[in-house]
Amino acid sequence: MDNFSPEIIYMRMALREAERAAAEGEVPCGAVIVLDGQVIGKAHNQTETLNDPTAHAEILAITQATQETGNWRLNGAVMYVTKEPCPMCAGALVLARIEKVVWGMTDPVRGGAVSKFQILNTADLNHAVEIQTGVMEMECKAVMQGFFQKRRKEAKERKQQSRQNDEDSYP
Repeated sequence: MDNFSPEIIYMRMALREAERAAAEGEVPCGAVIVLDGQVIGKAHNQTETLNDPTAHAEILAITQATQETGNWRLNGAVMYVTKEPCPMCAGALVLARIEKVVWGMTDPVRGGAVSKFQILNTADLNHAVEIQTGVMEMECKAVMQGFFQKRRKEAKERKQQSRQNDEDSYP
C-alpha cells in the first residue's frame, strides 16, 4: 500500500477523528464511510459527550451516511475505522448493508467482527461484510495506547494528590 492508496487516505481521516475523540476525553476511535469515492459520513466516539452508550464512531458515521444518501441501505459503501468494531457496531454494519470494513487494530477482548465474535460473516444473517485488517495498525495502536497511558497517569496523580491532601489534613 502506498501513501496515496484509498486505504491510507481514508484511514488517516479516521485517525484524525480518533485524535479528536481523545482530545475530548473519549476513547479514541474514528470512522469514515466512503461511497463511490466520496466521504458520506465521518465521526468519532462521543459516548461521554452525548451521555449515550450507542454513540460509537461507527454508529454516528452510519447515521450521517444514511442521512447523506437518503437511504438506510449503504450498498457499496466502505467503512474505515481505527479499531475492530464491537458487537453492536458490527451488527449495525450488517444491517446497513456496508460492503466492506477496513480497520487498523483488532480488539481481541471486545471485537465483534473477527476476534471475539464473528458477526460480519455469520451465515445466518442477511448480509456479509468484506473485511480488511491491519491498515495503519501501528498508528491506530499508538493513538489508543497513548490515550490509556495518559488516563492511567492522570488517575495515579489524582490518587497521589488525594493521599497528600489526607496527610495534610491531620494535625
